[in-house]
Amino acid sequence: MALGSAGALVTATLIAGAVAAPAASADSRHGQDREAIGATIAAARAARAGIDWQDCPADWALAKPIQCGYVSVPLDYAHPYGKQIKLAVDHIGNTGTPQERQGALVYNPGGPGGSGLRFPARVTAKNPVWANVAKAYDFVGFDPRGVGHSTPISCEDPQEYVKAPKADPVPDSEADKRAQRKLAREYADGCLDRTGRAMLQQMTTPNTARDLDVIRAALGEKKINYLGVSYGTYLGAVYGTLFPGHVRRMIVDSVVNPAQENIWYEANLDQDVAFQGRWNDWQDWVAKNDASFHLGTTRDAVQAKWLQLRAAAKKQPIGGVVGPAELLAFFQTAPYYDSSWVPVATAFSKYFAGDSQPLIDAAAPDMTDIAGNISAENGNAVYTAVECADAKWPTSWRKWDRDNTRLNAQYPFLTWSNAWMNLPCATWPVKQRTPVNVKTGKGLPPVLIVQSTRDAATPYPGAVELHQRFKGSRLITEKDAGSHGVTGLVNPCINTRVDTYLLTGQVDRADVTCGPHATPKP
Repeated sequence: MALGSAGALVTATLIAGAVAAPAASADSRHGQDREAIGATIAAARAARAGIDWQDCPADWALAKPIQCGYVSVPLDYAHPYGKQIKLAVDHIGNTGTPQERQGALVYNPGGPGGSGLRFPARVTAKNPVWANVAKAYDFVGFDPRGVGHSTPISCEDPQEYVKAPKADPVPDSEADKRAQRKLAREYADGCLDRTGRAMLQQMTTPNTARDLDVIRAALGEKKINYLGVSYGTYLGAVYGTLFPGHVRRMIVDSVVNPAQENIWYEANLDQDVAFQGRWNDWQDWVAKNDASFHLGTTRDAVQAKWLQLRAAAKKQPIGGVVGPAELLAFFQTAPYYDSSWVPVATAFSKYFAGDSQPLIDAAAPDMTDIAGNISAENGNAVYTAVECADAKWPTSWRKWDRDNTRLNAQYPFLTWSNAWMNLPCATWPVKQRTPVNVKTGKGLPPVLIVQSTRDAATPYPGAVELHQRFKGSRLITEKDAGSHGVTGLVNPCINTRVDTYLLTGQVDRADVTCGPHATPKP
């Protein structure tokens, strides 16, 4: 399950002496000596080159005064003078005075596979949550390697990727499982065929962290200010481990558990449990608002309606295109984001009132949206490539089958769908790495960790784990809430602390528990 994309996420200027090279001894524990040296070389080169900011290309839909540019990075940091790839970067200057400016705030929204290029639009849209921070910081977004405008990768023809209806992810038989296994193998092979071995084997989180450090150097910054959400928290955790002395301020929001044994097979199993919990929360809310939705006054009644809808779509896809797989892709946005609670419940309600069109419009692919379909396929390709390359995955189908059959018995909402999404990693055609051992290094400042207790995509224990690994960090817990991505929501208890941290560097003396943000109203 893509982290934070529902449906679906620099070092030393040797010449200026701005930053010291990462210590080889520290990196040797990760077996990354050559990459560490390569990152230092690439950053020094980027610091000299800078970024040639221009108005953004028209088809990027980023209006002035946002500006765009490119940063060159090595495809393989072990060979820094070898093939280079371009990363798309954009920025908007701070809205305050030159004296108020505190540097660049670089953002990653998650995925893996998410684009950060919309981040500066929070300034042009005058987003009130970010108004104070925008006075002090340039807002910087980027497309990570493989994503969007940064040397994109692909695993399947985009129109084929979005075509519907797809097979029901919940298997009725061994034959269904064999069919899904065949699709997963074909997808893995397609990634190799369409992307190529050289690029595919360099699609890792550590490489994206090195890219982030090169971007830092190209921006002319000695230290980075970083905001990462969802998978972006894991990118931040790896960056903070590899480049602790290059971090000025770091906020991680909705945290991936960075323990090596959790990356990534176990992380996805944990998601299945947490998604079921948040799905139950949403059903409780729908039942509580039965006067608006007429889907039942109890969770069990709402669940019965969901199963009725699912069975109808399995028997005869709604509008010819919306089967169980398409329903799930749409409905899972509700456990992901509170902002989806009302739209999903409304389409659900209208279906049972005799109007299926809103559900078809929401859940069916738009085959005419060529650019959107390319983007969706690319996002899934990057998600798969990074998660498969970051860590060694089980290759035994018996293990996958046993684990997911067991989980599905208690947590059926997402389990099999998530399993098939990740199964290409069982037959991944390029080398799989050992995850970085995330820990505190010399120079790492206090990191601010923000997490809701009911988060489905990144369960709460992940924030606790990172908090223990990053000494001096502070954890803000949003209790009895579960929207994925907390810092962008209106919750003064959290918003004021985020502002204080980014503007002054100060954190509370102890961890803080905040009440939940407002529940959506029908």
